[in-house]
Amino acid sequence: MNANIYEVGTVLEFKKEHPCGSKKWKVLSVGVMYKLECLGCKRMILLPRIDLKKRVKKVAE
Repeated sequence: MNANIYEVGTVLEFKKEHPCGSKKWKVLSVGVMYKLECLGCKRMILLPRIDLKKRVKKVAE
């Protein structure tokens, strides 16, 4: 079973917008906590894997 569903460098599109107006996030590191970078304002956040699954709308191309 592969616990990490997204790889480093993957661009994800969230269901809701970030306050800067962007919905796209880039995966910087994986594990129990995912480190993500907003592609609009470059802010970085840490999200647990369970919360990330709920927020992602699709994998951006």
